[in-house]
Amino acid sequence: MSSELERPPRQADERTALVGWLDLQRQILRWKCEGLSDEDARRPVIPTSPDMTMAGLISHMRWTEHMWLEVLFLGGDKKQNPAFDDSSENADWHTAGRPLSELLAEYEAQCTRSNAVIAAAGLDETGRHPDFHDRSANLRWILIHLVEETGRHAGHADIVRELLDGTKGYY
Repeated sequence: MSSELERPPRQADERTALVGWLDLQRQILRWKCEGLSDEDARRPVIPTSPDMTMAGLISHMRWTEHMWLEVLFLGGDKKQNPAFDDSSENADWHTAGRPLSELLAEYEAQCTRSNAVIAAAGLDETGRHPDFHDRSANLRWILIHLVEETGRHAGHADIVRELLDGTKGYY
């Protein structure tokens, strides 16, 4: 595994730094999927966490960004997001056997939409969805949380990928 990933500029304004670190973690997640077959992307390698697959991670992160930026921050319809499906545990991790390339394309499209939401709003603006107590969080807090969440799952992807085929690498 080789990569040309770079950290954001060391001398950046707040928004550039936050989005830069988020973009880096997103890139690491996508990079960890490079060269995986669909079968390997759906193969669970942690017996106690059967949903923790590379495909599941990508699906979950797509819906996590949707939840925080389009539902909670913009006030969008939560029914479009499987994370809110009470009839199925971890529904946002389920991929129904869809190809990894399709999941990655959806994640990429979500990241593009997320970046558009971020670019159009002030860092001090708060969420708009009336059903969530987290709506009081400002965009700055949401971005820091997304960097944390994405970085956490990029670490999971490191482990999953190594267990799948022994591939290691951070940069």
